[in-house]
Amino acid sequence: MRVKRGLLAALALLAAALLAGCGGDGPGGRKETIERPAYQGGVAQLCAPAEGAPIAIFDTSLGQIRAQLFAQDAPLAVQNFTSLAQEGYYDGITFHRTVYGFVVQSGDAGGDGLGGRTIWGRPYPVEYSGRVRHYSGALCAAFSQDDPVSGGSQFYFVAALPGALDEGLRAQMEGAGWPEDALEAYAQVGGLPYLDNTDTVFGQVYQGMEVVDAIARAETDENGRPLEEITLNSVTIASYSAADAEPSSTPEE
Repeated sequence: MRVKRGLLAALALLAAALLAGCGGDGPGGRKETIERPAYQGGVAQLCAPAEGAPIAIFDTSLGQIRAQLFAQDAPLAVQNFTSLAQEGYYDGITFHRTVYGFVVQSGDAGGDGLGGRTIWGRPYPVEYSGRVRHYSGALCAAFSQDDPVSGGSQFYFVAALPGALDEGLRAQMEGAGWPEDALEAYAQVGGLPYLDNTDTVFGQVYQGMEVVDAIARAETDENGRPLEEITLNSVTIASYSAADAEPSSTPEE
């Protein structure tokens, strides 16, 4: 399913509204804490991983983030990411871009967002799936039609704020083919629906979203680069076990 092109501009306005309308007590209107409601629904992406499912554990300088990986929906992205992680490619790199209420991005060993690589030595195509979407907490492969490093090692977490969908926009999304369960999920947890047919979703945070939010709150320069370095110490690939689940990490203030 492809989104009707006439809707993309309206959805882009949604992202702009999210960025412009963030209230709170922090710098630039950034909230010191973000209350994210527990998801109530049947979208598998937003539920706990199945026992034995592949996961990635991100050890950052602000705490730990755990995400399930969707090898069935994005096999190339997952293969590339897990192989690079197991090589140690991500060890010690930084989050080079943070946009409050939007995304936090890493994956470039050069640290400036201008580089990256794949295990094949060439970019791979965007992988679309109607089963996974750009809900808040989605783990996605950075992609741009005009960027030669697209489909490389760079990735981002969706850090959109929770909030109800505007009725008019919801009606347009319904007309463009978004199913009801996806609309309800976006209304509950937030997200970036206009990216559903442009970027690859290959994972979802199930623990440590407060760390993603802490990264997103970082003060940045005009290019979105954090003024204080935020490090990705390592990425560990493992299998999910409910018995091994750890308490949520507490981000450093």
